[in-house]
Amino acid sequence: MHILLIEDDLDLGHALQAALRTEGHSCTWLRRAHDAPLRLEPAAQDAVLLDQTLPDGDGRQLLTRWRRQGSAVPIIVITARAALEDRLAGFDGGADDYVVKPFEIPELVARLRSVLRRSAQQASDSWVLGDLTLEPRRQRALLDGAELSLSPREYQLLLELARERGGVVPKHQLAQRLAPLGEPMELGTLEVHLANLRRKIGAARIGTLRGVGYWLECT
Repeated sequence: MHILLIEDDLDLGHALQAALRTEGHSCTWLRRAHDAPLRLEPAAQDAVLLDQTLPDGDGRQLLTRWRRQGSAVPIIVITARAALEDRLAGFDGGADDYVVKPFEIPELVARLRSVLRRSAQQASDSWVLGDLTLEPRRQRALLDGAELSLSPREYQLLLELARERGGVVPKHQLAQRLAPLGEPMELGTLEVHLANLRRKIGAARIGTLRGVGYWLECT
């Protein structure tokens, strides 16, 4: 998954980037509020790690703006302010979680996994979709208990379809999520990966809305 990190501290930023890559995520790292996107689009990032105090502004202003626009992308606020009223203000502003500095990197990564699971409506590290089971942390997929042999792109494609739980995912959104750093891949390349995935899990498991996108049969 692709994570947007907005953090001005160089040491912390580098450490978080390394930890996210170890988890299998790609990451865009920004250091100023001015560089943050005007809108959060699900196709561009799966979650945001947002420092509350930035050199050119308050991260909570970004949070408030994005939530007022209707964005549901998970956001974890990182702050040095430990006061209860600051944390409550962050939650009231739409934060999914709140981490106070100093903190341990593994704790933040665990909190990120938690908000991503909630966003995908999954209660554990195993996503059970009928006879199909996904284990995102281990990059595994099982069909009727047998492990599937999927390429990294095929697994990522399956994961993105599973996150929507039967909802149609637009082609351009899938193409963007499957590429490094959120840069879209060619639709022809996407269709090749999709054909290979259908061959391995069964063509009937992936539905097509012609001209729009695809969905995963979850029964």
